[in-house]
Amino acid sequence: MCEDEYFEEKRETYTMDSFKFSNGKILNDVAVEYMTFGTPKYDGDVITNAIIYCHGSLGNFSGVKKIFPLLYENAPFDENKYFFISMSALGSPGSCAPSSTNLKNKFPPYSIEDVVNFQKQFLAEKFNINHVLGIIGNSMGGFVALTSAILYPDFADFIMPGVSSYKVAGHDYILSKFVNEIITSDENYGNDIDNNSLKRTLKLASLAEFNFGLSKESLREMSKEELSLNFEEFGEESLEYLDVYDVKYCNEACMNYDIEKDLDKITSKVFIIACYQDPHFPPELDAIPMSKMIKNSELVIMDSQLGHLCFNELENITDDLASFMKEFEV
Repeated sequence: MCEDEYFEEKRETYTMDSFKFSNGKILNDVAVEYMTFGTPKYDGDVITNAIIYCHGSLGNFSGVKKIFPLLYENAPFDENKYFFISMSALGSPGSCAPSSTNLKNKFPPYSIEDVVNFQKQFLAEKFNINHVLGIIGNSMGGFVALTSAILYPDFADFIMPGVSSYKVAGHDYILSKFVNEIITSDENYGNDIDNNSLKRTLKLASLAEFNFGLSKESLREMSKEELSLNFEEFGEESLEYLDVYDVKYCNEACMNYDIEKDLDKITSKVFIIACYQDPHFPPELDAIPMSKMIKNSELVIMDSQLGHLCFNELENITDDLASFMKEFEV
């Protein structure tokens, strides 16, 4: 079975009657896309070993595949010990989003706080889960894990934010501003028109992000022909699974993310994963200062040419993950 077929088979959907955004807007019949795997354990009818996976910006539930190499017996995320739930976040196409609701630019603006509350409401409604063992999240998923631990200190025993930060600032903020400028400069944006111009704009907005995935070293090692080919493929692939309105809304939610003043509210155990070669969130600017501001935090910095995509090599820190997860074996 190929990967696409596997995730299509595992994919499930749930519809919440309504969801209220922090700005007061309410949407009805709200779709949630998700998958589960592992072994649920119960105290009465309550699942006690749930671990939630939160994907990066505009990803979906299949992002949980990043931990698949660590699910074997006695591995850090042994699926015989834990029950995993991975959902497509608010704003991502498989769940409630500007594109999937067809509201486009009439979709309510949302924040990372809304993404957290969307997830929390789904877990309570669908699984009767009001407390989880842990939350793992990469990139924007790390924003979600950290924000959840601040808003709901008793919700998760541990959180594991990776290649992430406590705020979007500096070059990342400017990159987001640039992406928004590209999108809003298209005269067809917001006019209920779906044409080649908007598709070209979506491709350009996506290409602005190309330089912030792999490490600078990895890109440097590629020939100009390889770079050009990868650059073009990256842009074309974005047209297959992204929507210009989803990109704009998610981009703005991340732009406004800043929890620096609230980090002292976190009481969950925190395991921070960073990468020396991450062009988005270099450890010296993000993970290291964040680890100093959070009580009960551990920090591991990976060495990976994948840069911001280093979660695809989590097996390289198996021993560190195993040591941390030992406390949470159930």
